[in-house]
Amino acid sequence: MNLTKNESRKRRKIRIRKKVNGTPARPRLVVYRSNLHIYAQLVNDMSGVTMASVSTLSLSRAEPGLRCNMTGAERVGKEIARLAREKNVTQVVFDRNGYLYHGRVKAVADSARASGLEF
Repeated sequence: MNLTKNESRKRRKIRIRKKVNGTPARPRLVVYRSNLHIYAQLVNDMSGVTMASVSTLSLSRAEPGLRCNMTGAERVGKEIARLAREKNVTQVVFDRNGYLYHGRVKAVADSARASGLEF
C-alpha cells in the first residue's frame, strides 16, 4: 500500500497526539506548514482553547514580503514566544504535527527556544 506524503504525515500526527497534551501551565505549541504560510499556536487541551496564535500571514501585514521560508519560520517562533510570555507561559510541549523535525519546523522551535520558551 503506497501512501501519499500527506497520508503519512497524518498517521504520524495521530501517533504524536496520543502522547502530547497541553495543560494551562504547559500548553501545546502546534506548528502547521502550508505551501504559502507557516502557523504556530498555543493550545490548552484541557479546555480546548487556543491561547495564542501567529503566522506568516498575520505577520506579513506588518512586515511585507514575509514568506514561508526559514526567515519567516524564525520570525513566527520569536513572535509566539513573545505572546507566550505575555500570557505568563514559560514551558510548552512541542507538537510538530506529523512533520519531520527539520527545516522550517525546526527553525520555529529553535527561535522560540532562543526567545525564552522551554520545551
